[in-house]
Amino acid sequence: MTFLELKPFLIVFLVATTLTTLRYFLFAGVAYGLIWKKWKERLQHRIIQGKLPDFQKIKPEIYYSLSTMLVFGLVGVLIFFGKKHGIFQIYTDVSERGWPYFFLSLAGIILFHDMYFYFTHRFMHWKPIFPYVHRVHHKSTNPSPWAAFSFHPFEAVIEAGIVPLYTFLFPTHSLVIFYFLIYMTFLNVLGHLAFELFPKGFLNRFYTNWHNTTTHHNMHHKWFNCNYGLYFNWWDKIFKTNHPDYKREFDRITSVPIFKR
Repeated sequence: MTFLELKPFLIVFLVATTLTTLRYFLFAGVAYGLIWKKWKERLQHRIIQGKLPDFQKIKPEIYYSLSTMLVFGLVGVLIFFGKKHGIFQIYTDVSERGWPYFFLSLAGIILFHDMYFYFTHRFMHWKPIFPYVHRVHHKSTNPSPWAAFSFHPFEAVIEAGIVPLYTFLFPTHSLVIFYFLIYMTFLNVLGHLAFELFPKGFLNRFYTNWHNTTTHHNMHHKWFNCNYGLYFNWWDKIFKTNHPDYKREFDRITSVPIFKR
């Protein structure tokens, strides 16, 4: 392959890596600056594990997250190649399938990712696999927002597989992918926030208790063998993998309003 033939793929790699890195720093940086720095004292009572890790433990999270961005960039190249050759069904004209399908596919990729994450996550906790794939992420037993993408490269490939897989199976508008990535990044950073911002009683209401909280994922980092879900709590409920003290722990942390007077 000549340089001219390779050039478009290099450009896609650079653009995809840059955009994913900017997205990571924007969401994790805002969370860190506001919650961990500006509002830390006011939210002290909402720190899930009672204390925060020092920056020496956070630095590896940033390092591994940056290596993940390189993997995401390579997956961007894969998607570019696959779209060009009709492997991935990505379209850009909404009228091709209409607005109802647009919004249905946005909900679809979120639900599909939630299922994909739960089962790949359980797989990565399998003892023969865990040390070589998922241990890096679990070095953060008390995670920070910077841990959102702190993966071993093997895990980064698994995590990035959702978009190629979904677009291989279903036609997907490019903006649906964009909105999905924003939603995924926001919820991922929120899950690693270390502060619980969800309101008191959130798990007592039938119309909210299906959604996971920061406490849910924080307990996974602390205990390892529970709370495998991502956005929603359905799969943990079905397979009975919620920590038995999850609700009690959430109620304890949220017993005081977010901002005490």
